Amino acid sequence: MKRRDFMKTSVLAALATAASSGFNLAMAQGNGIFTLAYPTSFPDLDPATSFSNDGAVLANAYEGLTRYISATETEPSRIEPLLAQSWEVSEDGLTWTFKLREGVTFHDGEALTAAAVKGSIERTRQIGGGASFIWSPVVSIEAPDAMTVVFVLSEPQPLDLIASAGFAAWIQSPASLSQDNAWFNAGNDAGTGPFRIVRYEPGQRLVMERVEGYWGNVPEGAFQTVAFEIVEDVTLIQNMLESGQADWGYSVPFENLDLMKENPDLKVVVNPSFETLFGLYNTKRAPLDNPKVRLALSMAFPYDDVIMAGTAGLGTRAKGVVPTGIWGHDADAPIPPTDLEAAAAILAEEGVSGLELVMTYSTTQEISALAGELWKANLETLGVTLTLQPMAWEAQWQMAKSDPASAQDIFVMYWWPTYVTPHDYLLSLFRSEDEPLFNLGYYSNPKFDEVLDEAARLSGVDRPKAEEMFIEAQRIVVEDAAAVFMLDRPNVHIIRSDIKGYTDNPAYGHVTFVGDMSR
Repeated sequence: MKRRDFMKTSVLAALATAASSGFNLAMAQGNGIFTLAYPTSFPDLDPATSFSNDGAVLANAYEGLTRYISATETEPSRIEPLLAQSWEVSEDGLTWTFKLREGVTFHDGEALTAAAVKGSIERTRQIGGGASFIWSPVVSIEAPDAMTVVFVLSEPQPLDLIASAGFAAWIQSPASLSQDNAWFNAGNDAGTGPFRIVRYEPGQRLVMERVEGYWGNVPEGAFQTVAFEIVEDVTLIQNMLESGQADWGYSVPFENLDLMKENPDLKVVVNPSFETLFGLYNTKRAPLDNPKVRLALSMAFPYDDVIMAGTAGLGTRAKGVVPTGIWGHDADAPIPPTDLEAAAAILAEEGVSGLELVMTYSTTQEISALAGELWKANLETLGVTLTLQPMAWEAQWQMAKSDPASAQDIFVMYWWPTYVTPHDYLLSLFRSEDEPLFNLGYYSNPKFDEVLDEAARLSGVDRPKAEEMFIEAQRIVVEDAAAVFMLDRPNVHIIRSDIKGYTDNPAYGHVTFVGDMSR
């Protein structure tokens, strides 16, 4: 994240700017406004193509057929009805029938119908951008009556889960289907959610106003306005939260959290996220084509030190590919410990000495840089030289996709799911690819591919068996030491303590459902 000079802008000044769009300033003042200090901009507000931080906005303006509710200490995860009030699946898992909720209208006044659902998903598939791939199993979509949508699939898949995705699953008004990307990115929206966009200043702020007659629950004292203030300076985010200029924020330095926890006006919410940090080994280059050498390098990684120094102890040790909280997580994965003596013995046994490696990572990832420095120090004791190469994400990715022979030795990045399924992690990162996209360690194991494909096929008809097979597939990857699994990053959000109804849902990264909240 680049740091730039940022003039402090009061919330009321932002609202005054929005007044020319018909924004009700009087309604927004006092308890009626919820302000988010957001550290990134919103590159794409088109519900068909959005695949970035803009999900934080779209989740308040649009809705999908279903919503994923993450597990708690007392309750398992579940999928709850949203625009669909019920659904059923055929015995073979190939036909899904959704019954829509009555009495829902889009922001332009049009009623929610099966034709609107069909048109929204078909527009997303036709454009083919963003996360449109989630609909790839769909062969056809039919609307036998105004409130019934029928999906026919090419193979059994958990369509209720797919429909809960935080990208590419939004339903939009029929009148907006012919609009282009520029129309949405001018600050127009066409959803059914509790808020509509009334002002958008790219790179600075976005303001939303509550929709009258919203179909869902509106809590007593509900917020009437949502203001996203885009603040790239993390110190300023902290100042805004402490002064009351902002109600919610994240990216505050971990070392400052203890002080913020002592502030009675603030609540620091820490939960596991679905983001895992890992380094993919270049399995096409000697000696990294040897699983024993890869294991030795992983045993030199200082897992506990990185968690403590990089996340103030709030992160957790990754147990392989799929993080805690997602079905298919392998709590008993045979992950290697930090053991420099054992690592040295393996390298000696394999005849490896004087090894020189290059690790690439995004310039915005401070934890990756720290992890690299600590790992480098451990590897030096083994006679291994690790060169750290921070790069802009686009450059890092393009280099890795070009040619494994000239690419990096270790590719470091975060991964989180498009929707909550182990298949997303395993398919994207480790299934054999002719042309690398995200399998940037170039890993290929026919047995893994076979198990993964069967698990995916079963996921729509036999979840327990699919979960067993997803874990089996992960064991193959872990035992092959295809990657060093560094840590599962925590979700850390700071919210004003007088806010009611806030829930952190890691299925939707850094998304706040303001419609459920009040002061």
